[in-house]
Amino acid sequence: MRLVIQRVKDASVTIDGTLHSKIGQGLMVLVGVAQGDTIDDVKWLAAKTAAMRIFNDDNGVMNRSVIDCGGEVLAVSQFTLTASTRKGNRPSYIHAAGHDVAIPLYEAFCELLEALVGREVKRGVFGADMQVSLVNDGPVTIIIDSHLKE
Repeated sequence: MRLVIQRVKDASVTIDGTLHSKIGQGLMVLVGVAQGDTIDDVKWLAAKTAAMRIFNDDNGVMNRSVIDCGGEVLAVSQFTLTASTRKGNRPSYIHAAGHDVAIPLYEAFCELLEALVGREVKRGVFGADMQVSLVNDGPVTIIIDSHLKE
């Protein structure tokens, strides 16, 4: 599983011209589920996301988590994070997990993150054509891949 975590001032998801989800200060998390990913990947990534100290403390040092600052979270599934760009100029998505695996793992990630953060995790719609807007704060962008944890 691969995540792109962005510290944001605000973020939203619009589908078919209608606002679906919106958050204020917090984390915008793009979630890519690959073949072979398991609930262990979900648990590790949710814990890392909740505890990631990328918000400023009173001294301007990134020393606070989304939990510490009372921030919100918006998680959006994004299979393109699994893209292979080794050959040619057209990305290959053969490593992306199918819906039967990806949806339950994405939902499990959101549910576990909700439990860890102590508030609702706003979501996109799996497989929908979404327009994602955000104001990246910093900018701060972190990429985490559960396959690289060892």
